[in-house]
Amino acid sequence: MVINSITFWLFFAAMALPYFLCFNQKRSQNVWLLIASYVFYGWADWRILPLLVIVTAVYYGLGLAIAKNNHANPRRASSLTTLGVVSGVGILFYFKYFEFFVREMAGLFASFGLPDSIRTLHIVMPIGISFFTFKLMGYVIEVHRQTIRPTRDAVQFATFIAFFPTILSGPIDRAEAFLPQLDEVRHCRVSDVSEGLKRVLWGLFLKVCIADVIAPWTDAVFLNYQHHNATTLLVAAPLYLIQLYTDFCGFSEMAIGVARVLGLRVAENFQRPFMAKNVAEYWRRWHMSLTTWITDYVFMPLNIAWRNCGQWGLYAATLTNLVVIGVWHGANWTYFWFGVYHGLLLCIVTALDKRRKRFEKAHHLKNNEPYIWSRRLLTFFCFTLGSVLFRATSVTDFIGTLARLGHGFGPLYTEEFSSLVLCAFPAITLMFLREWAAEYGRNIHFMHARDVRLRMVSIVLLIVYIVYAGQLEGQSFIYFQF
Repeated sequence: MVINSITFWLFFAAMALPYFLCFNQKRSQNVWLLIASYVFYGWADWRILPLLVIVTAVYYGLGLAIAKNNHANPRRASSLTTLGVVSGVGILFYFKYFEFFVREMAGLFASFGLPDSIRTLHIVMPIGISFFTFKLMGYVIEVHRQTIRPTRDAVQFATFIAFFPTILSGPIDRAEAFLPQLDEVRHCRVSDVSEGLKRVLWGLFLKVCIADVIAPWTDAVFLNYQHHNATTLLVAAPLYLIQLYTDFCGFSEMAIGVARVLGLRVAENFQRPFMAKNVAEYWRRWHMSLTTWITDYVFMPLNIAWRNCGQWGLYAATLTNLVVIGVWHGANWTYFWFGVYHGLLLCIVTALDKRRKRFEKAHHLKNNEPYIWSRRLLTFFCFTLGSVLFRATSVTDFIGTLARLGHGFGPLYTEEFSSLVLCAFPAITLMFLREWAAEYGRNIHFMHARDVRLRMVSIVLLIVYIVYAGQLEGQSFIYFQF
């Protein structure tokens, strides 16, 4: 039941109408929201629903126990927090990485000529596990840090963890921002419904008019890179980065919009990353709920622990931070090297930062538009190369793809490319135009124009474009696999 399917919207209508019309107390609204969230998650994979319920109950109890011992027995509180973090990491390792570890060990044994008695276990990875385990771990850490008070309302806590718009693919909400909203009655406000549906519409546009239109062509290229020349690969690489962005940002926009209709605000996930002028800024704008989570709970503790090592301690913490972001995506060496690649880029940016600022000041380049856009293009190129590594099924495939660039240029692979040009490129142009306008504060966001007629015409035209140019089959989102 993907968020861009008719099934989802029938489910949402059946959930939202009683939510506003029949329930006028926070408790009843939360119970109904929790039931809907469990139904939604069970629809995705009913076999894993008991796991979600069990870990939610365990971490609810851990939060209360940690808060009780924060002052009475700080050592026990620390031990309970460590238990919560280790348990969360253990759950992730078992479901996401254990089978990969078994395969790698089997390959290692075989390389030494040792008997291989290891067999794969066919472990079913729960959908959304990377997202809800991070919520759970973040919650107990913040309770231990005493930045939040643990909720004693089990329904509120379970709703926070299982909230159906975000459980499958984020954003990763923080308890301190989300739980207080569940402590109030939500009313059906025209402003929330209007803004929420606009964001749903824009997210749907990104998904079905760009990501899903690009996907068949980029899949055909990267799955058969041995048969393509440098021209096709150099076109496919940036297109895949755009596909990845519009797919995930499209989901985030729709999830944020659905939550907004219900009167709830969830974390923002993207802030015009293609307008970033360096790698560090790009990561502050890309998948922000993940990067801020790992920065707060991995980078900052490591940076403090290694501060006596000076600049090298900062580099080590930075590299570790990005490696964690990389391997969070899954059990594949490509994700590890993706993290290493971006970690090294970020270290280089950090090392050159003071020199860059002196250079800009000496040559009056701080507000020079050609210089700013050259930095943006360089950043886009760096992330394009990283996206090829992210897309590759193995390190061998990534190296093979790069090697094909040395086989010379030739005719562009044109099968399905004409429909790509006709359908996706106008949508991509509109996306970049909107992001440029937002970055520079230009008031050309037609869906938010002051003139109501212009707003209505813009919305109708966007709907017409989605219907006639979008891929409406309800394809799954890339980040569901993480």
